[in-house]
This record gives sequence, structure tokens and C-alpha cells, in this order.
Amino acid sequence: MRGTGSLVLTSAAIQVATRALDRRRPLRHPQTGTSPSHRTAGAAAFATAVTLEAPALGVVLVPAAAGVALARALSATHSPSRVLGDIALGAGVAAATCHWWPRRHDEPADSARPRLPVPALPSGEGLVVVVNTDAGDETAAQAELRALLPKADLRLCEAGEDLHTALREAAAYVWARGGALGVVGGDGTVNAAAALAVESHVPLAVFPGGTLNHFAADLGLPTLKDTAEAVEAGRGGTVDLGRVNGDGDGDCTYFLNTFSIGVYPELVRAREARETSLGKWPALALGLLRVLADGTPIDVAVDGRPRRLWLLFVGNSRYDPPGFAPSCRPSLDDGLLDVRIVDGKQPFARTRLVVAFLSGTLARSRVYEEITAVRLRIDCAGKAGDYTRDGEVSPASDTLILDKRARALTVYLPAGR
Repeated sequence: MRGTGSLVLTSAAIQVATRALDRRRPLRHPQTGTSPSHRTAGAAAFATAVTLEAPALGVVLVPAAAGVALARALSATHSPSRVLGDIALGAGVAAATCHWWPRRHDEPADSARPRLPVPALPSGEGLVVVVNTDAGDETAAQAELRALLPKADLRLCEAGEDLHTALREAAAYVWARGGALGVVGGDGTVNAAAALAVESHVPLAVFPGGTLNHFAADLGLPTLKDTAEAVEAGRGGTVDLGRVNGDGDGDCTYFLNTFSIGVYPELVRAREARETSLGKWPALALGLLRVLADGTPIDVAVDGRPRRLWLLFVGNSRYDPPGFAPSCRPSLDDGLLDVRIVDGKQPFARTRLVVAFLSGTLARSRVYEEITAVRLRIDCAGKAGDYTRDGEVSPASDTLILDKRARALTVYLPAGR
């Protein structure tokens, strides 16, 4: 995606510059019908961009791009200095994409020492795994897990069965006999398992098996095999849990990744209404278009201050990069809430937000705020409608208090950590 995007941006830049600065020069080579600048700069852009994401592929692509540039220089269609300029343009555009779309770091997020014993379970003996069949391809996941951990107790939660009941029974079994609780599913499924693991004082093994597996990725467990190796090695640590308290009634829910109110719950509902017929990602794109067109700001009080907001986002620990596209966390035990707000009181807030995002000036935009906190109070949230936590929509009570249970959840981590 980065390579293709850089290639398109480079071609567009050359086209605009050529037309604006030298209208008298032919835009196309008379024999090939293609501007040589497009070839050289485009090859440099694509090779540089892909290499930024996957350096191993650069071993192949960079020499190929160099061959294109050398052919252009030897053919005398461009001078060597012009070829070098095209290379610099393409590589520069590829590097500039990191300003808007920062590279994701594959290193696992930091965590604290484990608060509970994290037993090594060879072949999965002592591990009870609940597989949410609604989260993804359960047949493939089940087959792979049986091959990786043949002695694990796999329990399928079929369609129509209550996931929380299955997880509660599995957690009670582990607490009574020792071992660990495992779960296969996306972020919403893992959220439910995490709450029960904390209440039952058992370690949790997170097997990514849903459409969205952000928590597993931040743990450094992108595949079932990675988690299986961690379980057999007995390596683990503790991480923070975000907590949502409502109206002081003692009830609370947790979030592993993010909490939000505003237009995002509407986006989730719009996606769910269409995903059966269209699939999740097309439904998400169409839902986003509808929400942006029809959405309205919400009126709440944040820590006692009346606010009119398009969106209030809260992350469990600080997210990178800064701005409106948080993607990963350097730490899962920093004790902080990452708070990002889009102000709906400013004139043309939506338009200004989009312009600031595209221009890379979001940090200086008046419609956007970003802070860290250890506690946040949101009043009048019930009037605003629902909130989301880890992609699941829940009804909001009138007052919501967000804080952290610091280093509450013990999880398995990559074996080589």
C-alpha cells in the first residue's frame, strides 16, 4: 500500500510540475508514449516505500529500480543529473509518506513483570482455550491449535451460545486446577476473556483469531504460533486495563485498546447493518461516508468543562503516532490514558479536520486536542448516546468515569522477549 501510494503521488507530482513549469516541452516520449521521468521516479518511489516497510524486499526492488535509472541514463533520453533528480524525487515522496502514515514498529510493547505465575505448558497441557466461532475462521484456527498444542483443552463457543458463560466456566476450571486460560478471537472476544482472567486471578493466553487483533499485535503475538510458543516457554508479564465506571454504582467495564464516544459508535452500527451482505471492510467504508455526512456533534462535560465534540477518543496507554490515526503503543503499563478530542464548536470543524490531517498539521489545528491523563470524568454522556470499547457498542450512563487498573492483567508474551 505504501509503495503503490508513493508511485501514484510521484506520478501526480511529475504531471503537475511538467504542465506548470514547461508547457512547451512534449509531455510524452515520441517512441514509448511514456515520460521517462515517470519510469525513473516511479521506480525509485515504489522501491523506497516498500523497503521502508519490508527491508528484505528492498534487496530485490532497489537493484531493479537502479537498473531502470541506469537504462534511462544510458539511453540518452535524460542526462545523468536529470536521472539523479528523478531518483531523489521518487525517494523523497516515499519518505514523505511517513509524515502522514508513520511506519508501524513491530517490536512488542513494554510490559511489567508478571504478577501471577505464568506456567510453562508443554504441548498446551493445562491450557483451556475458548474459541469464539463467530470471530473468524474457527475451523482453520482449531486445526492449527490442535497441531501446535495437542494437549490443550479446546472449547468451541458455537453460534447462539453465550460467550461469557463459556469463558466463565473455563476460567473457573483453570482457577481450581491450575494452568492458564486461553482465548481465540478478536479484540472484543479478548476483552471479555481479560475481565474474567483478572477476576479469577489466572494468566491469559491471547490467540489472534478475529478481524481486528490490535491487542495481540501490541503484545507481539500476531499469529497463533507465536502465542503457542509463548505458552510452552512460560514467558509473560502484566499490562494495564482501561476501566469505565458508570454513575458511581460500582459496576465497571474494561477496555484493552480504546474507548470512544461521538460519531464512532454510529460508525460501528452502520458497519454491522451492512457487513452481512457486503463484508466488514466495504461495510465500514460505506458506513464512514454516511456518518460523516449525517453525523452531529455531541454536548458533554469533560472534567466539569462543557464541550461540543465530534469525537472523544481514549486509549489504554499512550498511542503512536500523535494525531488522528493512532496505530500502536510503545508501552502497555505506563498508567496513562491517551485522550484525543475533535472539537465540534469550531466553524467548519469537519472540513478543517480533514485538511489538517491531509496536510500533516493536525497537531497545530484548533479543532484537535491531545493530552494524557490518569482519570477522566464525562458528564451528560447518556444524552450523547452510546460509547464503544474495543469496537463493541454499549449504552452510556449519564456519568462515565475513566481510569486505569494498573498492571492488572497477566498475559503470555513472546518466548524470545
